[in-house]
Amino acid sequence: MLAHPDLTQLIFGRLTIDQLPLHEPIVVGTFIVVALLGAALLGAVTYFRLWGYLWHEWFTSIDHKKIGVMYIILSLVMLLRGFSDAIMMRAQQAISFGHSTGYLPPFHYDQIFTAHGVIMIFFVAMPMVTGIMNFVMPLQIGARDVAFPFLNNFSLWMTISGAVLVMMSLFVGEFARTGWLAYPPLSDIAASPDAGVDYYIWALQIAGVGTLLSGVNLLTTIIKMRAPGMTLMRMPIFTWTALCTNVLIVAAFPVLTAALAMLALDRYAGTNFFTTMLGGNAMMYINLIWIWGHPEVYILILPAFGVFSEVTATFCRKRLFGYASMVYATVVITVLSYLVWLHHFFTMGSGASVNSFFGITTMIISIPTGAKIFNWLFTMYRGRITFEVPMLWTVAFMVTFVLGGMTGVMLAVPPADFSLHNSLFLVAHFHNVIIGGVLFGMFAGVNYWFPKAFGFRLDPFWGKCSFWFWVAGFYFAFMPLYVLGFMGVTRRLSHFDDPSLQIWFEIAAFGAFLILLGILSMLMQFYVSFRDRERLRDVTGDPWGGRTLEWSTSSPPPKYNFAFTPCIHDIDAWWQMKQHRYQRPLQGFQPIHMPKNTGAGIILAGIATVFGFAMIWYMWPLAIISFAALIATAIGHTFNYHRDYYIPADEVARVESSRTELLGHV
Repeated sequence: MLAHPDLTQLIFGRLTIDQLPLHEPIVVGTFIVVALLGAALLGAVTYFRLWGYLWHEWFTSIDHKKIGVMYIILSLVMLLRGFSDAIMMRAQQAISFGHSTGYLPPFHYDQIFTAHGVIMIFFVAMPMVTGIMNFVMPLQIGARDVAFPFLNNFSLWMTISGAVLVMMSLFVGEFARTGWLAYPPLSDIAASPDAGVDYYIWALQIAGVGTLLSGVNLLTTIIKMRAPGMTLMRMPIFTWTALCTNVLIVAAFPVLTAALAMLALDRYAGTNFFTTMLGGNAMMYINLIWIWGHPEVYILILPAFGVFSEVTATFCRKRLFGYASMVYATVVITVLSYLVWLHHFFTMGSGASVNSFFGITTMIISIPTGAKIFNWLFTMYRGRITFEVPMLWTVAFMVTFVLGGMTGVMLAVPPADFSLHNSLFLVAHFHNVIIGGVLFGMFAGVNYWFPKAFGFRLDPFWGKCSFWFWVAGFYFAFMPLYVLGFMGVTRRLSHFDDPSLQIWFEIAAFGAFLILLGILSMLMQFYVSFRDRERLRDVTGDPWGGRTLEWSTSSPPPKYNFAFTPCIHDIDAWWQMKQHRYQRPLQGFQPIHMPKNTGAGIILAGIATVFGFAMIWYMWPLAIISFAALIATAIGHTFNYHRDYYIPADEVARVESSRTELLGHV
């Protein structure tokens, strides 16, 4: 007996069998591949009986080091998805000329186009940046963990929840077709009545909660938990960039939350915040989204600047040139990042005076960025440079990012922007600074701190293969777009009429293929490194000769990081420790108070995923139940007083004596 239609609609909302994209062969093929890979992975985990280990040691962990590693794993997994979208777009544009329409219909291309931007910014770059900050920063300031360990776990799983919703859209319904910032009126209910924009809203709202809470957590940690003697001007540069990054997160992400909430109200409740014909103003959304969006660019790039500072000093065997000027430049960039957002829509009719102000501030922000470049170059000057993989990424960054910065200054001139804004020149510029700055920085950071996390280096051969494929692929992929942009070729298109342009798109597609080889080389690097970890193992705990405090711990560090809280007398605290031949206390160990693991974070994030899915498909009973469960679980967790334990003094002594003996042999 069939259920009553009204009851079915109440339970399932607008989710019907028609929402499964069974008519799209590409999607069906992708689903089959993903299902087979997922089944193989689950089977392997079950066969090797890893579920208990993963749950107790990783999924429920509140150890900042493990959470940082999980953030980076999430970003690498989403990189595969985001780059698959990119290579599909490049292939489509390379063959879609004249009478050939390519293999992607416009409806599908627009979804891929939007998903690529959303995934790469929110679920590749942001988790990788957050993961490296999570792992490194507490070690650099001499803390045993972050200020709010449970909140750290919860933030991770909320970010994963948002990623899950984005991945669901590939197989259930569709994703937004609006571009990665979902401008109205394309994103309002009249132009996009399907579930795509709702997937966008709820994925970013849930992930945004995780990012905001992580920003609060890391900011509090830096302000309140530094080791004795570590004044602000004795903090490592990476910690300084993490501080400024999290100030930006705390200030900017509530704006994104508000903008998406108003867009959701327009779609769900019939309000008219952004519906121009009914009294709203679409330009208000564009202002709000870029008041978040431009600080977001610096949220991504500042930690990369910190990584390059650590790497350059280490591999040049010199103290970083101009420490104070690097700090001041970082703070100036942080402040100015809030005064440049309107350059993203010079062409929207704001007026000459407004455009002039934002053009000038955009040019000014290039000054502290340029100062950083010169500081790194002066650090390299007469340094004993060793070109290990992290240093290779750093040198490539300097060349590539300067090019991207110069094209950015060109776009900061409003008359030039009027000609270039809607062209592929802008696409090339954006990828120039994000890939050449953020991704190169994160890859340098992963290679640099990997021995600290796992006790052995990443394989240098495959690391260099990945480096050269990435760098060559980047230039092949995006330099043609600069040329096309100067020709006036419009961005966002899936089909072109002029056959003379095709060769440029074919070169760009070849570049994307080289980047694919770079990603595969990186995966091979991880595989070979774990397979041959004994060959790559480092017993010193300090394989690169790092100068900052995190290298004074063992590799990998113990759960408690430091048996004794270090006392800081200078910027290069670890360098001073090494001059005293690794002298460490051999007695006087006390039990160390540590927080217990908890599954509340993953449970809350799981309920949030159900709530988001219910809201996307108008399943109102499920939405109400899941929201109530979310609140009840959160309140219930606050009454859980038994979350702490002590590591016995004898266990601490055993770990520390083993470490001291090891260093003595070195």
